[in-house]
Amino acid sequence: MFIVLLKFSENKARAGEFMDDHKAWIQRGFENGTFVLMGSLQPNLGGALLAHDTTLSDLESFVGEDPFVVEKIVTPEILEITASRADERLSFLIG
Repeated sequence: MFIVLLKFSENKARAGEFMDDHKAWIQRGFENGTFVLMGSLQPNLGGALLAHDTTLSDLESFVGEDPFVVEKIVTPEILEITASRADERLSFLIG
């Protein structure tokens, strides 16, 4: 399991230009089963995604396709978590 942090960087002002493509990229991640949660980093720092059922190298490649990453609107950081315990509502994450 991975947490993907997408923190705004020097080109934050250009986010509006690429928002539709960024949202389409997120949607692909949900449709292909990679992403299970998405949210905003507060206060207005960027976004975060919870990724599951993928490898680090595949996730790095996919994150590299995000238009916000390509245009340097955000700086990505991927944190890998080896889950050992989860609430039953999240048990699917540690299978």
